[in-house]
Amino acid sequence: MVNFVILMVVIGFFAGIAGSILGIGGGMIITPILTLAMGVNIKYAIGASIIAVIATSSGATIAYLNDQVLNLRVAMFLEIATSLGALSGAILTGVLNPRYLYILFGLLLLFSSYNMIKKLRGRKDPTNKKSNDKLAEKLKLNSSYFDKVSMAKVDYQVQNIPGGLAVMYGAGIASGLLGIGSGAFKVIAMDTVMRMPLKPSTSTSNLMMGVTAAASATVYFFNGSIKPQIAVPLALGILVGSVLGSRIMQHLTAKTIRLMFIPILLYIGIEMLVKGVF
Repeated sequence: MVNFVILMVVIGFFAGIAGSILGIGGGMIITPILTLAMGVNIKYAIGASIIAVIATSSGATIAYLNDQVLNLRVAMFLEIATSLGALSGAILTGVLNPRYLYILFGLLLLFSSYNMIKKLRGRKDPTNKKSNDKLAEKLKLNSSYFDKVSMAKVDYQVQNIPGGLAVMYGAGIASGLLGIGSGAFKVIAMDTVMRMPLKPSTSTSNLMMGVTAAASATVYFFNGSIKPQIAVPLALGILVGSVLGSRIMQHLTAKTIRLMFIPILLYIGIEMLVKGVF
């Protein structure tokens, strides 16, 4: 039992580092490890992944808030669309065939992977000095952060607010209807659609995932999906790992983060397409 607890802490530690850097939470990393490598029932693995997301969000958000990297106004604004989407997805359960959503979102993730690959070949993240998005200015969504790689303050303007809201609403539907995490979609909405720099995108995604996961954690708790002997040591490791990961992320270039993020998008996209087709 002691060895199992130690193993869970170690797994959580590395999942917390990766999750906080990429803004996807630790659930996508933990669930395959628990089910495929350790033979844990998928029900308990999903319950543990929900706790993992909350723990990753808690540890990383504190560090990102202190360093003023995440955009709190964007997070709370987009969370409205995600919550409405999750409610819509719950209502559509049993009405809409999930396989079509798997195909749709799988294609979206693959397309986003292609866009990220194009960005790797282009110049660095634009600072968008000029913005024609009056809505972003009115809502005071534009912000800045201090980049520890270039050792310079980066001012950026948020663009295409309706497009970002649409992606977040769709991500909420996917979460409510398919029971999947939407961390990758959150990063896509901010980085690809709203043209925010990648570092504020991933750090803001960490905060948003915690809010979304906390809303569904009660359901998983009362249906018996959360086993303390699995979730607690994982959460402890993740809390430490996510704080460390948030520090590491700020010293990485946007190109390095994209190189880490693209295989994740490809994997999830292909997996969703396979589920939709077969």
